[in-house]
Amino acid sequence: MRRLPPFLPGSQRPLLIAGAVAVAAAVAAGTLATAGGSSGGRAPRGPATAADGLRHTSVEVSEGGCGKGWTHPHRGKQVFDLTNTSSRAAEVYLTNPVNGSVYGEVEGLGPGTTRPLRVILGGGSYAFRCLPDDTDAVTGPTVTVAGPARGGGPAAVPVTQQDLIPPAIAYQSYVQDRMDELVRRTDALRSAVREGDLAAARAAWLPAHLVYERMGAAYGAFGDADGAINGTTAGLSGGVRDPGFTGFHRIEYGLWHDASASGLRGAADRLDKDVRALRDGWPQQRMDPADLGLRAHEIMENTVQFELTGRTDYGSGTNLATARANLDGTRAVLDRLRPLLTSRDPGLPEVDSWLDRTRKALDAARQGDHWTPVDRLDRGRREKINATAGALVERLADVAALTDVRRAR
Repeated sequence: MRRLPPFLPGSQRPLLIAGAVAVAAAVAAGTLATAGGSSGGRAPRGPATAADGLRHTSVEVSEGGCGKGWTHPHRGKQVFDLTNTSSRAAEVYLTNPVNGSVYGEVEGLGPGTTRPLRVILGGGSYAFRCLPDDTDAVTGPTVTVAGPARGGGPAAVPVTQQDLIPPAIAYQSYVQDRMDELVRRTDALRSAVREGDLAAARAAWLPAHLVYERMGAAYGAFGDADGAINGTTAGLSGGVRDPGFTGFHRIEYGLWHDASASGLRGAADRLDKDVRALRDGWPQQRMDPADLGLRAHEIMENTVQFELTGRTDYGSGTNLATARANLDGTRAVLDRLRPLLTSRDPGLPEVDSWLDRTRKALDAARQGDHWTPVDRLDRGRREKINATAGALVERLADVAALTDVRRAR
């Protein structure tokens, strides 16, 4: 579990459900580069074919003119150039006005700026929904696109905070069920260190560490405990000798760099204490339900950045074992979210397929209890692992986007 800058579904990444829907992106600072840039608040215009070969329609975003400018509806792939003519930043959704499902979105559309929304429309009814900051949402007029509905991009019914509470509770229970095992295995590691049996300590280190890694979606609720238990030397001026370097990786470094048992006792005692405190305090913690889908994506995104590059190997050479545990943790999150995703994500079977492919690619680097270190993989095997894990990360971005709680009012 490694902390990255937060992934922001819908505001920084496209939604790629079945490769059909693109959610236009706009960061709140308005720095995202898009074709055409800012319009300077020009008036909406009718459909036109742009350099990208697609028909463009300029649409107004404001409290009094949400959706104004869409007067020539047509089917197929197209671009809406959304211009915020108000004095407030806004979110914009293209929706089905009957059931509220969303075909595409732009977040953080600043005053006087234009951003593109690329969609594929079939026959049916559509309406823009504008949500300016600090004021009520406005739904524009319903526009009817003639023709059959087939051929259009899919839409997803937004997930509410209430929808996410049951899977969040189920995931908290999953974590709770593993806390005693974490304490037991960490205690075995500590005992081996205190008895001076470093061979036994090396054998006990990985099983304890993997129990912790499989609880990856909970790290936001672990707070400072995550850094104490599983922190690295990143940001520590003293590196491996910094007093702030504690937990599993501190012990790993010592065990595989000829530290004495007496020199590791303090680190082992502290880890054991921190893990017990985490277990005892967990029943009082509450995960944010809105984070669950995001964590499913982040676990594997972090795995690609840290474990598959070997950046978190402090001597044991077990990064691929950690990656495999993270894969198990991702599946645990998806299993709790599956009742919500089944009806919203037509690409869910593909997510499952890439989970299996990544598992097989990682397992091929295991021989019994031994895992090939990342830097000893042959080129072909390393490329296969990176490719399958990367493809999985892209598909998990859909899960994060689909479970992003969108503003309703």
